[in-house]
Amino acid sequence: MFAFPQRCLCSRSASGRVTARAALTASEASAPHRNCASTAAGTEARGVRVRFAPSPTGFLHLGGLRTALYNFLFAQQHAGTFILRLEDTDRSRLVPAAAQDIEDQLEWAGIPPDEGGSKGGLYGPYVQSQRLHLYSAAAAALLESGHAYHCFCTNQRLELLKREALRSGQTPRYDNRCRSLHADQVQEKLSAGIPSVVRFRLSDSSEPFQDLVFGFTQHAVGQVEGDPVILKADGFPTYHLASVVDDCHMRVSHVLRGSEWLISTCKHLQLYRAFGWTPPTFAHLPLLLNKDGSKLSKRQGDIFIQHFRQQGVLPEALLDIVTHCGSGFSSNRLGRRLHELIGEFNVSKITAHSALLDLDNLPNFNRIHLQRRIEDDALCRPLVDELKDLIAHSYGDQIEDQEVLQRDYIQRVLHFRKGHISSVKDLISPVHSYLWLRPSVSREQLEQLSSEFREIAAKVIRLMQTEHTAEDLNAELKIVSKNLKKTKYSSMMKILRVSLSGQQQGPSVSEMILSLGQKEVCCRLQRILDH
Repeated sequence: MFAFPQRCLCSRSASGRVTARAALTASEASAPHRNCASTAAGTEARGVRVRFAPSPTGFLHLGGLRTALYNFLFAQQHAGTFILRLEDTDRSRLVPAAAQDIEDQLEWAGIPPDEGGSKGGLYGPYVQSQRLHLYSAAAAALLESGHAYHCFCTNQRLELLKREALRSGQTPRYDNRCRSLHADQVQEKLSAGIPSVVRFRLSDSSEPFQDLVFGFTQHAVGQVEGDPVILKADGFPTYHLASVVDDCHMRVSHVLRGSEWLISTCKHLQLYRAFGWTPPTFAHLPLLLNKDGSKLSKRQGDIFIQHFRQQGVLPEALLDIVTHCGSGFSSNRLGRRLHELIGEFNVSKITAHSALLDLDNLPNFNRIHLQRRIEDDALCRPLVDELKDLIAHSYGDQIEDQEVLQRDYIQRVLHFRKGHISSVKDLISPVHSYLWLRPSVSREQLEQLSSEFREIAAKVIRLMQTEHTAEDLNAELKIVSKNLKKTKYSSMMKILRVSLSGQQQGPSVSEMILSLGQKEVCCRLQRILDH
């Protein structure tokens, strides 16, 4: 059996059971008989270790975020380690910058890995294309023990098998032809330089295993599938071999991954048995689907995390909505923050039912979390900076008074609009443009509402000489209205609304006045008097 690097070595107990060992010296590390495995005793000794192992064949999307989150929560809850491992062995489908995107989005979401990528760690490298020697050694060990064999079948032959199966209404499968090759035949073909892959010899029998979500599960994969390729002709492993080798080498204690891998787990368990390793504990997470039950597709550009960031969605809102639609928590309520998710997470409460995600509710989730950020001085500062940049970019030279770009002014606007907006970007929409741009209002517009518009403007300017709360301001405005001869309260408020914003609808007049501030209100009303 092949040996793993120094910090991934285990030994067999007297009973033959594979048990975890502590890190060995360099001389011990060379011993060929020592292996790596996960056992209950070993897990307890070294703690919980979980991994999120995406393929950088695309950018991080909601389904991947949820899988990463559940692993992060499980690790946090057990004071364990959360690993990020990039499974980049499918070289033809790699997307440039996808690997960096995955790391960046996890950091943005507040669930960064403890090991992997730029973080490093004791069990790296954490990119599979940099670990090919491990897979080659593992495949060689399986060939030597008879659990694997070289396959020389050409792509043309495999395609013919597939076509014939489909024509006869059967599921395509490899016919295991190269299983029966004699050793001298194999050696002859290898010596001739004939390309080959390595296939794992599946057993027809299948042992049931306990999944933390789906319970006891059993699939006799050897009876319905051909022997799977574990090492390709180019020296790169397939998922089956690489994931097993890496989970062992990285001392992974629990594997939390999507339920699409549930059947494949039976193949992986056969690989563990062939190596003589004890497998980790498995928990297969139910699928995350659209609200109509259709599958989330990467072709939907709006499921990528980067898209949500560009739309002004907060990370805590995304984490909230992807957990709210599913199971695994002691309660199910809107507005949960990360520390609450950690405290309420319970893997035993995850059900096998698919989670239906209703993104139409995302603005409501974002509104709740945005309000909390605004109410926290430290968290509000970045929002002020973000909004300032948006205002300058959107309105630029149209801004008459740079006072609207001052921190105090922007923060005041955020506090008055919290609970009404679901994104900072809402505040640069046309309906909120009055906050940053002085409206152009004609005398004719105001005269249509009341001939007393000048008197109204003058009275409110005098009212602005002292500070008011919203309640006091409403009372004072009613007093102003009572002293008018021709104008009803409702008409007076329309005059003020148009004078201050140039709009017929919007927030209450008192909120407009308090948001704009005394100086800006007086300036806008004075322009009415100067016409």
